[in-house]
Amino acid sequence: MKTGSIGLLLAVGLALASVTPVTAQTINAAAPTAQTAPPPAFRTAEGPTGVGNTAPTSAGAPALAAPASPELSMNGAPPMTVTPGIGEPADGLMTIQPQVTKIGERAQTFHDYILFPLITFICLFVLGLLIWVVIRYRQAANPTPSKTSHNTTIEVIWTLAPVLILVAIAVPSIGLLSAQFKPAPAGAVTLKAIGNQWYWSYQYPDHGGVEITANMLKEPDQVGAGERARTDADGPRLLATDSRVVLPVGVPIRLITTANDVIHSWAMPAFWIKLDAVPGRLNETSFTIDKPGLYFGQCSELCGARHAFMPIAVQAVSPAVFARWIAAKGGTMPRAGQSSSAAIPQPGSDASATTQDAAATTLNTTGPVENATNAAPNSPQGATGNPAGAGNPG
Repeated sequence: MKTGSIGLLLAVGLALASVTPVTAQTINAAAPTAQTAPPPAFRTAEGPTGVGNTAPTSAGAPALAAPASPELSMNGAPPMTVTPGIGEPADGLMTIQPQVTKIGERAQTFHDYILFPLITFICLFVLGLLIWVVIRYRQAANPTPSKTSHNTTIEVIWTLAPVLILVAIAVPSIGLLSAQFKPAPAGAVTLKAIGNQWYWSYQYPDHGGVEITANMLKEPDQVGAGERARTDADGPRLLATDSRVVLPVGVPIRLITTANDVIHSWAMPAFWIKLDAVPGRLNETSFTIDKPGLYFGQCSELCGARHAFMPIAVQAVSPAVFARWIAAKGGTMPRAGQSSSAAIPQPGSDASATTQDAAATTLNTTGPVENATNAAPNSPQGATGNPAGAGNPG
């Protein structure tokens, strides 16, 4: 019995001794495995562990909340909603839209403190003269009319007074006009706006040739299958676009306008800008946006049946956000203070994007031709490139 008891005790002791080391090894071995295991974002279904298939810059980025409208995070720009009464028409507004450029503020001051008081005074003065003449020289009060004529004093006054009024208006007006067409300084952001029937396309020549096309967003009862309708967050009716122009705040903007078909006009009331877009011609002006936000305008030249459906939407952001947007669009930022050196061809010229695309299409179709003269390709208007169903029916 003693031998059996001793054997039983030895068996139990060996069992306990064998369990304890295994458990410890298991725990100790599991700890380094948990510390060295790569995060799920850097694991691939095929290939060695520890090799990532996700960009490191986005691995730790927090998830962004879904915007109320897809338009708000469009083109890589940050979500931005409309501010009522700023950059858009407002019900009951009886004056000029709030201006967000120095030129616009100067023009609004000229309107509010020179033109409007002067117009009011002249209208009241002429109305008073008419009332006085009707009462004083009516037949009942003046049965024998006077035969006085050629009053020298009166003739000098009514000739000299309008001249002085026009001079008083011309001095600040000419200065304002000169400031509107002052050349942009070095380092300005060049935006080329191209009018088409009936939509706008834009180019950033100094930033790697970034291009966007903007069509009007239709109303919910006008969209077809698969189309996105306008929401209040996108902008006002007839002014919201599917792509917004992105511009930096506090940086001079060099605006160049032209057109592919007929005369259009790029108008933005909050910037005090209205520049005609003429086929075969480049018009230029400059401005600087002082406040970030969303600003809306539209074509202001009668350009055809759907003239009313060519809106303009500009999203003004900080320079850092603008640089990120340019990078997201595949563009590059120029060096600080670098002057614009990019060639800006006219629509229809040999160097224009439309002509180059048509030539590339012809070359891909027919192949290279040697020792022969090719006829110029019959390139359609830019309007034919407008996606089907874009904009409201004319």
